[in-house]
Parts: sequence; C-alpha cells; structure tokens
Amino acid sequence: MKVQIFQFYVEYGNVEKNENKIKSWFENKLEANTEVVVLPEMWNNGYALNELNQKADRELSRSFPFIQSLAQQYHVDIVAGSVSNIRNGKVYNTAFTVSREGHRINKYDKVHLVPMLDEPTYLEDGKAVPEPFSLSSGTLATQIICYDLRFPELLRYPARNGAQVAFYVAQWPTPRLNHWKSLLQARAIENDMFIVACNGTGNDGNTDYAGHSMIINPNGEILAELGNEEDTIAHNIDLKEVDIQRETIPVFKNLKPNLYK
Repeated sequence: MKVQIFQFYVEYGNVEKNENKIKSWFENKLEANTEVVVLPEMWNNGYALNELNQKADRELSRSFPFIQSLAQQYHVDIVAGSVSNIRNGKVYNTAFTVSREGHRINKYDKVHLVPMLDEPTYLEDGKAVPEPFSLSSGTLATQIICYDLRFPELLRYPARNGAQVAFYVAQWPTPRLNHWKSLLQARAIENDMFIVACNGTGNDGNTDYAGHSMIINPNGEILAELGNEEDTIAHNIDLKEVDIQRETIPVFKNLKPNLYK
C-alpha cells in the first residue's frame, strides 16, 4: 500500500489559504499509484485558538466536502489530519478520513488536550476512543491526534482489534522532537504495527513545529522520514509484515489483562 504524507506549514487562522495549498499539493505533488494521502493536525486554522469560535468549521460542513472532492478527483483515500470543528456549541479537534469513493469512513475527536498549548481553555475533549476502520483497500487502520501519542492505552484498543496501521496527525513542537520520534517507534514496537505520522512544520508566531513526519515498520525501524521543511514523502508499506511480526512476537496473544492494574 503506497502512502504519501503532506508535511506543510499551516497558516494561522486562514482556512482559505490552507485549502488552496492542499489543492495545489494534490495537483503538483501527488505521486502516481498513491493509495492514501495524510494531512497534518488542525490544517484549517492551525492553533489560532482564540479565534476558533468564529473561524472553526461547523460539523465538518466545509472540511468534509472539500476533502471529499479531492478524494474523488484523485481517487485516493485521504486521512484528513484534523480540523477545528464546532459541534453543539463547543469546539473540538476532529480527525476524519474519506475514502476514494467520497465516503467518510472515520471520525474521532482528540481525547487528550495539550495543557502546554492551552488547548483545554479553548477546546472540548473527545469522549470516545479511536476505532479501527477499513480503508478502501480493506486494510484496517486507526487515526489518532498529536498529544494522544503520549498515552499508549489509546492505541492498544484498535491494535488489539486488528488495526494494522495507525495514522498519527500532529502539530508537534520542535523542543520535544526526540519525544516524537521515540514515542512513535515505541507505539510501532509495542503493537506490532505500522505507524504513519504526519506533522506540521514552521513557526506560527507562538510555536515552532518540528516536522519530521515519518513511516515506521512493525519492528520500529524508520522507513522514511522528512526534515523540518515543507515537503512530501511516499513509501510502499508491505502489510504482510504486520502478520509476520505478530506471529514472531505475539504480544496480543500473551496479554494478561486480568493481572494488570
């Protein structure tokens, strides 16, 4: 399965400019035979948190049709990062995925909000764990957001229920780049699965984002990695490696949840 990551600078509070950049990248940078494209966290308005009550999407009424049209036009699944999204009067950080046929096949609200970026002041936390979902190819995947990476419990559920790939979408800061790499590799190793991680880059005046989007195999090895500039990278992942790793190191067969506290 060929996966392509779009790592770009998200313009602060400027959804139209961000949409135009995404459209341009699809037009000019999409590689042949790509099956899944991955976008970063909060790509509509970035971390303009104090402006989100006015600028956030409303129940994905703008973001979903925008992504849907690209998925259908280019016939790719799009792991559409996440967007600021108002629902029932509250602003959520909402991740979603659209199939190449234009169907929304996943939605997830970020559960763990970042105190260091003051998210709890402006955003509502999600109330449900990420679920496994089927990509157009039939591959079981899941989609998780940024700070959620620090909570290994969150990925365990979809991984135990057959997810072969976890897509992490983020705006992870440069000072903690070493945490980003180490935690992504840990999630791959402890769950015997592929990790595809798309991060933002650049400086929005408040935070410097690390970039270093990457693809990691079930053995924890980095197969492809970007630097800290706007860029894209594509890689073919062999999903049979998940089955092999889970037979070789049968973590899920050896779990003893009755003993854990």
